[in-house]
Amino acid sequence: MSFTLHGIAVSSGIAIGHAHLVSHTSLEVAHYVLPKQFLDGEIARFDAALQSARREFASLRSNRPTYAAAEFDAFLELHQMILEDPQLSVAPRDMIANEHCNAEWALKVQMETLVAQFDEFEDAYLRERQLDVKQVAERLLKQLLGQPGHQPPPARHDVETILVARDLSPADLIQFKPQQYAAFITDLGGATSHTAIIARGLNTPCVVGLHHARELVRENDLLILDGEQGVLIVNPDKTILAEYRLRQSEWELERKKLKRLRDTRANTLDGSVIELHANIEKPEDIAEAKENGATGIGLFRSEFLFLNRDNLPDEEEQFEAYRAVAAGMEGQPVTIRTFDLGADKQIKGAERVASNPALGLRAIRLCLAEPQLFRTQLRALLRATHYGNVKILVPMLSSISELNQTLQFIATTKQTLDNEGIPYDRGVKIGGMIEVPAAALALNMFAKKLDFLSIGTNDLIQYTLAIDRTDEEVAHLYDPLHPAILHLLSHVIGTANRLGVPVSVCGEMAGELAYTRLLLGFGLRQLSMFPAKVPDIKQRVLTTSLPELAPLTQKILRADDPMKIRDLLDRLNT
Repeated sequence: MSFTLHGIAVSSGIAIGHAHLVSHTSLEVAHYVLPKQFLDGEIARFDAALQSARREFASLRSNRPTYAAAEFDAFLELHQMILEDPQLSVAPRDMIANEHCNAEWALKVQMETLVAQFDEFEDAYLRERQLDVKQVAERLLKQLLGQPGHQPPPARHDVETILVARDLSPADLIQFKPQQYAAFITDLGGATSHTAIIARGLNTPCVVGLHHARELVRENDLLILDGEQGVLIVNPDKTILAEYRLRQSEWELERKKLKRLRDTRANTLDGSVIELHANIEKPEDIAEAKENGATGIGLFRSEFLFLNRDNLPDEEEQFEAYRAVAAGMEGQPVTIRTFDLGADKQIKGAERVASNPALGLRAIRLCLAEPQLFRTQLRALLRATHYGNVKILVPMLSSISELNQTLQFIATTKQTLDNEGIPYDRGVKIGGMIEVPAAALALNMFAKKLDFLSIGTNDLIQYTLAIDRTDEEVAHLYDPLHPAILHLLSHVIGTANRLGVPVSVCGEMAGELAYTRLLLGFGLRQLSMFPAKVPDIKQRVLTTSLPELAPLTQKILRADDPMKIRDLLDRLNT
């Protein structure tokens, strides 16, 4: 029987293959009472499972594949922290001893207690981490049941295989990648879930949030997955299959054509030059940036040097990383952001508990609160400017006092390097991220003291709309086309251009084809995105005439009806 399911498209592409169902360890386990003489053995069994789970994480950490997205480190660190939470690592032992119950039941009860605690958080991001808690508990339960990890069979070479699961953790996706599955499907998850982010980093078609695929799809069913539209077709008829095989061939041919644009300048039809830069997390990423034709690094997320480790990177380690990127780009611009730690990206051993971490001590606020840590990074950054075209970007500015303190830190660090005779670029450009509405609305005072601006659309949208896009219950309200967002973007870009201050967009909107012409119509001339997105955006730029954008762009700004805005955007993109 043929049928269609609709989910959330999180990684583009068309896959046609046979289903392989991933078993799910149910947390609805049996409860039984143990005689007193068996309790020590049951506690030992739990401890052994805990140690095995720790070794599994350690193995994933030490054998991190080169194809893993940089975010994988942060997600793995989060799961390790959850595993070590006393509610999962200590409380089950006490429950076994006190209530004489089996280890599986004790783990289930404590997991539910921890999930309930997360449910009480006001911050939507923290509430969504319930899913991570369940993933970690499931991993530990598999150890107790003698079924460590998911064990998918090697993908068949004669047919494409599509993985179907109730849920997949980031670690699962990384483990499954070598099996060369054509696509991933899950019942749970949202557009910005950890699974979705990793799937995009793997460039593997993926649809999540299908709800009942794991129940309805049978092993070896023929599947069509449309990662662009979020559609899953089960056991298609010959006509539909032939149509999608044609679409798949066209998709693959288009990808090959795009690769040929690598050395083509991103100029519009009227001859305007558009700079397309790449966002990276580690020095090794510059190879992918160059391969995709990026003409610079618009955002080097330096905080990833601090994550997934027991000690902090010292000045020399940071300097070598920054120098490698600067030298590797061979004179092309490299923008390095000072560490954006806090919120969901915590330094091991210095975790901070806050009721709403996204609005707490993070990014530049944390830098200024940890002066020694900040000075060490600034020394490494300034030293690296001697080896390439390096600029420094300050995240999450919201007040002029933060900027003044930051500039004073930089000036003091420069003076120290001067005293030590260490070379650096004395004219290094300092920029600020516009991702807090206060900074966007008071742009004039920031622009006077900064050399360039970079708009972080992800945070700007969620802070403006008071919506955490990682919370599936409100993610549908996260709207880049909300009139307030469009007016803020137009205001920031227009004001920066009027003041002669270079401005770019480095958030996800920069890598979305639907928004390219809209941003260009606002006056943007530089975009920075995931390296894999550069060819698509370049092709859109090459087929765009800037003078033709103005009338529709202005109509979009004047519109207040969501449907009309989308209709106008569709016209802009035709």
